[in-house]
Amino acid sequence: MADEADITALSFEEALKELETIVGRLESGEAKLQEAIDLYARGDELRRQCAARLDAAQARIEAIKTDAEGRPVGTAPFNAG
Repeated sequence: MADEADITALSFEEALKELETIVGRLESGEAKLQEAIDLYARGDELRRQCAARLDAAQARIEAIKTDAEGRPVGTAPFNAG
């Protein structure tokens, strides 16, 4: 596995794929205790990286504003809530 510093260099897809591999390894129950602890820590870092990438992507999404006739007149920040 790569160092923690390398996690920020991973694309969202790469981080998610590694996270899925870690989850599978942990769920298998085959990892020894120290390996499981290390995998969990790495997985948590990957999860945070994925969440940060998703938050950044959401911040870039804009909603199209329309006038009374439905014509686009501008954009506004997207609000998922």
